[in-house]
Amino acid sequence: MGIRQATAEYRTLRDTIRERGTRRVTLFWAGLTTWAVLRLAAQALDPDVYLTLVSLAALAAAFEAVYALHVSVERIGRYLQVFYEETGTLPAWEYTAMALGRGVPAGATDPLFSRMFGIAAVLNLAPGLLAAPPVPLALVLLAHLLFGVRLLQARRYAARQREQDLRRFQELHKAVAGVSPEPSSRTAH
Repeated sequence: MGIRQATAEYRTLRDTIRERGTRRVTLFWAGLTTWAVLRLAAQALDPDVYLTLVSLAALAAAFEAVYALHVSVERIGRYLQVFYEETGTLPAWEYTAMALGRGVPAGATDPLFSRMFGIAAVLNLAPGLLAAPPVPLALVLLAHLLFGVRLLQARRYAARQREQDLRRFQELHKAVAGVSPEPSSRTAH
């Protein structure tokens, strides 16, 4: 690939990261707003505990959209880091961001908004806890518990994703380009 082609790909992928990062925040707000409207409408129309599942489904769908965008942005970043930055071809934005992130205490930021989604899930469940008979309540509790497990699972994966993707892209780079799998001096550890 020529330098012009490489530069064009790099710019296109950096633009993709920017656009998806913005879309992630927008989806978070739209998803939370949709959830709140559904939750309030369900409570106003019929406080049946099963209606909490409708608003929980909206909350889960919003989370999955945010999560998918986050994972893809991180993956594109690792690709750029290995195939462009480690070769010294283009600026070291991804390497620098990854190295900087190591100095941030765990949990200081939450790119998945998982804490907010968790709080919304608890608020979603609260009205049902007050009015539901035991059997439907158990099913609704289970659905909310499964959503909580999914939030934790996604957070754990996101915490490891950068390192895993970086190693995998380094292996792929070696296979494709015939370069050494050893991390360069730019590779964050």
